[in-house]
Amino acid sequence: MLIKQSVTLGAAALLFLALSQPAYAYLDPGTGSMILQALLGGAAGVLIAGRLYWSKIKGFFRPETKAQVGDEN
Repeated sequence: MLIKQSVTLGAAALLFLALSQPAYAYLDPGTGSMILQALLGGAAGVLIAGRLYWSKIKGFFRPETKAQVGDEN
């Protein structure tokens, strides 16, 4: 089922690209700067979120030791 949907989506994308018209659009240098700022801001956001939740992420992948189990009792 997933393969059939992927093939249909791929065919629709190819058809869309084949029928598209040229845009004749102009991107000024400020647009590139905005895109770069958005990418750097997103990367900074991901790093800060990772830093905030680092102990939870570490705890998820770290197996419990016997000392940790004994502390709970």
